[in-house]
Amino acid sequence: MNKYDLAMKNSLQTAEKELWGFEEFVESALDEGFFHELLTTTKPVGPTICYEDKEMINFASINILDLHQEKDVLNHFHAACGTYGLTTGGSRVTQGVCEAHLTMENELSHITGKERTISFASGLLANVGFINAMTSKFNFSPTCNINNSDTVFILDRDCHWSLWKAASHLEFGKQLFAFRHNKAEDLERVLAKVSQKHEKIVVVFESVYSADGSIAPIGQILDTCEKYNALSYVDDANGFLIYGPENRLFAEEFAAMRRATFVMVSFSKSIGLEGGAIAGPKEYIHAFEVLSGTSLFTAAIQPPTASTIHYIMKKLQNQPEIMDDYLKRSLALRQRLEEKNFMLSPVPSYITSVLIGNDEKAVHVYDAFLQAGLIVPMFRYPAVKPDHALIRIMLNAHHKAEHIDKLISVLEHLKFKYQF
Repeated sequence: MNKYDLAMKNSLQTAEKELWGFEEFVESALDEGFFHELLTTTKPVGPTICYEDKEMINFASINILDLHQEKDVLNHFHAACGTYGLTTGGSRVTQGVCEAHLTMENELSHITGKERTISFASGLLANVGFINAMTSKFNFSPTCNINNSDTVFILDRDCHWSLWKAASHLEFGKQLFAFRHNKAEDLERVLAKVSQKHEKIVVVFESVYSADGSIAPIGQILDTCEKYNALSYVDDANGFLIYGPENRLFAEEFAAMRRATFVMVSFSKSIGLEGGAIAGPKEYIHAFEVLSGTSLFTAAIQPPTASTIHYIMKKLQNQPEIMDDYLKRSLALRQRLEEKNFMLSPVPSYITSVLIGNDEKAVHVYDAFLQAGLIVPMFRYPAVKPDHALIRIMLNAHHKAEHIDKLISVLEHLKFKYQF
């Protein structure tokens, strides 16, 4: 290639970069703390995490019970690999549902009190598939068709990105509305207005919100839905098999959840494995096999994983002390933080957030944790409101006392240094 051709090629490449803007975006995001270079883990993730040869204390894992490293769980997974193989090899509609998936789904129907369940490769795909199915228009034949393109969705403002993204094709103010976070009275205000013009209404909210650990007033929200004949969809990704029994906090709220029309769960928190599912009325769930799209057009949970999810669901129900002990330790950690006068999220759930405030300050705090050998996730704008940055602390069941002591010690030092 001569100099002229090389110059032209470089000029075109520069123009292309400027047109799309990705390079400049990444550079500025890294510089301003919105991005961090991804670290590479080299061993199983749990209370500690290994990056090449460096072991760090991990408070970022959402796999709170660390059951994936228990001997009985691993033995079950290995046996299921031999029974079912590693992959389904095709979609549910084209070749049928694997026994492992059906067993898992039936157990989830039993737990949630619903008629039928459909599983997905992730909770995100479950959310996207649900909204797609509930707003779909299909004409298979003159006598086989459905049209719910006029469905209206009302979401809690703090709902997960996947729910807002799935509903982004709906025009806000016409088919998409929001109510103030966890405010049933504001939901009633919206429903009273929307129900005058629309019959097909779905209210969407979460049981436990992942950034601040807040708990929805589930009973009040469902009362409001029932008053206006709206369907309800509870994203229970962060509460499934964690809350519910009478001896645990928020038992009344989670008892009310059985009244919801649909319950979505993610298996990545309490179970510690990837996958998601929706439980609800049988005719809806049956139709979701096709109408969701995220079941028909993508892979399912791996069969041995589905089998192991079922195994862990039974384990947690038969051995409630596993979760009871975890929740007691989480509350003990929160109490220690309260005694140190940290500004904490107000709800005493297992997700504890420490308010930092200033976004730039939060970036320095995150980096300082890394330097001290701890992974502690930080949320800043746009994940939360500007200058409402926070760090989220989630205990792992296998964190040792020295891990927790170091977290609090470093946090105290950073609080003094950065004044939060």
